[in-house]
Amino acid sequence: MSATSREIVQQTLAFAGPPRAPRDLWVLPIAAEQHPAALAELARDFPTDFTAVSGHERMTAPTVGNPHAVGRFTDEWGCTFENIQRGVIGEVKDPLVREWATDRGRIHVPREWLTLDRDAVNRDCAATDRYTFAAACPRPFEQLQFIRGSEDLYLDLLDPPAELPGFMREMHAFYCELLEAWARTDVDALRFMDDWGSQRALLIAPALWRALFKPMYRDYAQIAHAHGKRLFMHSDGHIAAIYPDLVEIGIDAVNSQLFCMGVSTLAPYAGRITFWGEIDRQHLLSHGTPDEVARAVCDVHHHLWRNGGCIGQCEFGAAARPENVRQVYATWNSLVP
Repeated sequence: MSATSREIVQQTLAFAGPPRAPRDLWVLPIAAEQHPAALAELARDFPTDFTAVSGHERMTAPTVGNPHAVGRFTDEWGCTFENIQRGVIGEVKDPLVREWATDRGRIHVPREWLTLDRDAVNRDCAATDRYTFAAACPRPFEQLQFIRGSEDLYLDLLDPPAELPGFMREMHAFYCELLEAWARTDVDALRFMDDWGSQRALLIAPALWRALFKPMYRDYAQIAHAHGKRLFMHSDGHIAAIYPDLVEIGIDAVNSQLFCMGVSTLAPYAGRITFWGEIDRQHLLSHGTPDEVARAVCDVHHHLWRNGGCIGQCEFGAAARPENVRQVYATWNSLVP
């Protein structure tokens, strides 16, 4: 009997010789609009091994608008994004908090997310043989930027206003409570995200990251592992400086821009953490040839595959060429076992 998607992912995370690399295609709404036929062919020929279980909160956190439409969208925390291009997500131009002392009350912590129907989640998990993610996705650094604005937040982190540490503790407690709720369901994995890198380095000093955010992520890992779940993380940018920390605190899989850092640079961590993609979307998927994409996948396999430990993931965004996305999965299929 052939292995199920769930079994293939589990074997990959355990470095236990899966029959092939798991597949995980991220599709931006703009790509779905522009390339429906190509996406249908990809789903037919290279079906994903992952699915997120969502939509089972008994209460809905308030939002306004469509996050992917041109115009304004207000998220569950009360942050308003302005979008000038359909199919992508906009930016916050007018942060909620201009002054912590006066504006803290404008933030809505979306406790509606905690009204989880566990039985409904478990039914969805039982109905699929794909590897299941919790819908929850904490993002403390990014959400703080949406609330405060990036420039002011960076200054706050260096010289914290009196109210900031208390709000960060409140946000962290909420995220931990949320992950605990999902960890008590039958999903296979929890996940979180924060974009930490520029093209060349971390956005804040590694020492500051270790003091403020590493303890949060350690708590996430402990929650997941205490309930027998895996923990997945996403971060854009050059984050090589904190890869040892991610291994240390027990992150099971990390989605990062391998080609921004250099694939060989990350080889020391092969066999110690799973590389949840990706194949370069900044240059290769948008401007490369299928042969160049195939060589890139082979490079990832050579440096990072250790009887598992790699997931065939890439992002089908606005600029990606359909033939290049297809080549990612065709090449992974040809490489293992």
